[in-house]
Amino acid sequence: MAPPGPAGAHPTSAEPLSRNIFRKFLLMLCSLLTSLYVFYCLAERCQTLSGPVVGLSGSGDEAGAPGRGVLAGGPRELAVWPAPAQRKRLLQPQQWRRRRPPAPRDDGDEAAWEEETPGLAGGPGGSGAGSSVAEAPPGTLALLLDEGSKQLPQAIIIGVKKGGTRALLEFLRVHPDVRAVGAEPHFFDRSYDKGLAWYRDLMPRTLEGQITMEKTPSYFVTREAPARISAMSKDTKLIVVVRDPVTRAISDYTQTLSKRPDIPTFESLTFRNRTAGLIDTSWSAIQIGIYAKHLEHWLRHFPLGQMLFVSGERLISDPAGELGRVQDFLGLKRIITDKHFYFNKTKGFPCLKKAEGSSRPHCLGKTKGRTHPAIDGEVVRRLRDFYRPFNRKFYQMTGHDFGWD
Repeated sequence: MAPPGPAGAHPTSAEPLSRNIFRKFLLMLCSLLTSLYVFYCLAERCQTLSGPVVGLSGSGDEAGAPGRGVLAGGPRELAVWPAPAQRKRLLQPQQWRRRRPPAPRDDGDEAAWEEETPGLAGGPGGSGAGSSVAEAPPGTLALLLDEGSKQLPQAIIIGVKKGGTRALLEFLRVHPDVRAVGAEPHFFDRSYDKGLAWYRDLMPRTLEGQITMEKTPSYFVTREAPARISAMSKDTKLIVVVRDPVTRAISDYTQTLSKRPDIPTFESLTFRNRTAGLIDTSWSAIQIGIYAKHLEHWLRHFPLGQMLFVSGERLISDPAGELGRVQDFLGLKRIITDKHFYFNKTKGFPCLKKAEGSSRPHCLGKTKGRTHPAIDGEVVRRLRDFYRPFNRKFYQMTGHDFGWD
């Protein structure tokens, strides 16, 4: 009888061999899927470097020295920051953005940001309507490593409504050492009875050397706010964004008009008695712009040196210059420069080349920069006459002439 051929030489060995190969294949596939899942979780929840930072460079001098990170916005064009800051940012929670319909609000801060497609920076950008910024829960990695803690804010943007507070806050959030809550807490005017523990819990986690901030423009005109903030901490730094009070009043009215088209005209709301020329100072749109009156309450609790007054006009015409003053006031390194901005001609506002937690250009949403209705020139003239003495007093109190007259 002839010996069996090669195919029948070992009838039982082929089957175990295929099972081994199959098992190894399954093991490798599971490992790959697990690795992808872990990578996805880390990429979703943790940002390596915030805002305009795109990577690390391992060679070169200024823009690529070992152990330093490079800020993006063009080749070698922005400042660098040291390795300790990089390590801090590796553990910092990621901000995430989602679009949702705008909720009705009465604090004058409807807008957040809208994304623009790179290369279309000069256009209106994004869908914008009702876009909003939401804070993500603390980063998974930071929680696992127990890194960072929630602190009461060391700096607060306290005003004013329709002055440019949202723009300032979003510009500041580009800085790696600034952490700010996105929504307005309204703690010192509406929710003070909830206590400081509740307020602290609203704040984002910060690491050593970072500043916690919030902004609620209505604080500036709330009588109780100065004493309440002072009771929290006498060392709190206060930032006030101010704007020509006449333009601010018209902007305030324009926002209200967009929500309630049936309201009376600006001219009729401005006067108690138009024939006599009596301005109605009880109307909030007028009252907010009497800056000197509101500042007196704050100076009873805080020294002038603890307050910074930012020009809303210069925030548009020279955002980097105003941001330089703000960074100095907060004791921060001047990282935010003119290379972070471009001017959107359609909107008439400066926009960020790369906002915090995003690699895309960002502009204020469509609820910002609305076209103002035509106002009777005589009414505007009377308003300017009304505000002039208050403006001059405000210039004297702050030591700064804003040039509104």
